[in-house]
Amino acid sequence: MLDGKIIMITGAGGGIGAATASLAAAEGASVVLTDVNKEAVEATAAAVRAAGGSVLAVAADLTKGDEVNAVVKAAVAAYGRLDGAFNNAGVSGGQIGQQGRRVGEWDEAAFDLAVAVNLKGVWLCMRAQLAQMEQQGGGSIVNTASLAGLTGFKSTAGYAASKHGVVGLTKTAAIEYASSGIRANVLCPGYTDTNLMKEAQRQLGDALLARIPARRLASPDDIAQMACWLLSDRSSYATGSEFVVDGGYMAG
Repeated sequence: MLDGKIIMITGAGGGIGAATASLAAAEGASVVLTDVNKEAVEATAAAVRAAGGSVLAVAADLTKGDEVNAVVKAAVAAYGRLDGAFNNAGVSGGQIGQQGRRVGEWDEAAFDLAVAVNLKGVWLCMRAQLAQMEQQGGGSIVNTASLAGLTGFKSTAGYAASKHGVVGLTKTAAIEYASSGIRANVLCPGYTDTNLMKEAQRQLGDALLARIPARRLASPDDIAQMACWLLSDRSSYATGSEFVVDGGYMAG
């Protein structure tokens, strides 16, 4: 599905990012992996390499433009181009101590961090990726939003605001860059079995599964399958859209 393509994946240190790295490599891509956690991204890279994949790992703080630019430059230096990008790195409210807080109760610093990682970080990545893709004549960008990028959820103020922003940013890019052969889409995972979900699982237990028609959480690979399809030429007419993978949650 991705034979010969060069794919950049952010948040590749675990969860959906790591699953997508493994699947993309198995589907024939050379993968450029980045994460703020150097040890984690190198562990993912080692697993891809052990499975026979071509991989480059670069630790970076994606809230800093110079570090983002360095990742894209490293990708081009190693492989000559950049065909696709999965901008997946993110942080949840629970990870930054805001679990259970209403809109007016979020800490300002936590809100700023959510926006910096989830929205500004995606924009910084896109800025560098779009410049390279436009120069070479095309590419595909997939940005991870969330169900909280489509509707409101309690206790998610900064997270939901940033993820709604990702949807708008992606749609704008899709319109502006279609004539350059660049596609941009949003992937909106439902409840997925990753570290981000541990607190929600602990608090809600069976009540969480009862809300999902499929009666299970997504696996990281469930989400990776959609990400790789969107990065591939098989989705060549898809741009500017949200792709929801949620076991039927939003249909209820």
